[in-house]
Amino acid sequence: MCCFSRKVTSVSATRIFARLVPNNRQALVYSMHLDTPEDVAMILPIPVAAGSGEDAVKFHALDEYPEFFKHLEALFPKPPVTRTARMPAAAGLTKSEPLKVVEVGSFNASFVPTVNDFARLDSQFRLPDDVWAKIGAYSKFGFAVFKLRKGNSKVHPMAFDFPTALDAKLFFPTVHIHDGAVHALAEFDHILYAQPGHDRGVDIHQWEESEALASRDVSIQKAKGLVAGSAHVYKRRMSGKLKNEDVIVTAA
Repeated sequence: MCCFSRKVTSVSATRIFARLVPNNRQALVYSMHLDTPEDVAMILPIPVAAGSGEDAVKFHALDEYPEFFKHLEALFPKPPVTRTARMPAAAGLTKSEPLKVVEVGSFNASFVPTVNDFARLDSQFRLPDDVWAKIGAYSKFGFAVFKLRKGNSKVHPMAFDFPTALDAKLFFPTVHIHDGAVHALAEFDHILYAQPGHDRGVDIHQWEESEALASRDVSIQKAKGLVAGSAHVYKRRMSGKLKNEDVIVTAA
């Protein structure tokens, strides 16, 4: 889910990388081009494991690696070399202490453990309560919140990892809320990149496999170890008017 706390002018060129990492955690890296007339928060629901505390999410600063997604894309030369992926797809608040805010590159970030905890954030950085009532699917989710500055710019990669509640699955937050409303269809301009895990493919159609291991083009050091250099990367493009929902990938 790509949600914004205020109406934004436009969002484009969204890129999301997801990888299963040790200790039942998932890494997520997110970037986009954003045009917004005022400071705004981007809210990413994530399926955190039950009982996760306020320090469950670890944020990573990738401001010194703005080429992260460019280097991932280099693994897929044009015309693309497509290899068959292994298998077909599954498809009233009480105020408390303010939530912890951490500096992550050029912006600030917070982890919101539950929907009810949004009351602990400044009002300009949260969605109206009635929005969450319309999308009850996130009642057991946590939320990574990134506070972004107004203007028209490419946002450098936002990265974090979290204890996932999903077993052998990758979660991509792709539901759109850009105007305070939830629509059945949304305009997509996304490329998703996946590393399901050691020696695994993806149980899904419409994905390409990289022609080389990630370490050929990606700086594993600059990527803070979020990318497995000794594994291939899978890619899926989503563009046009599509069903407004998150993407879940099953590891093969």
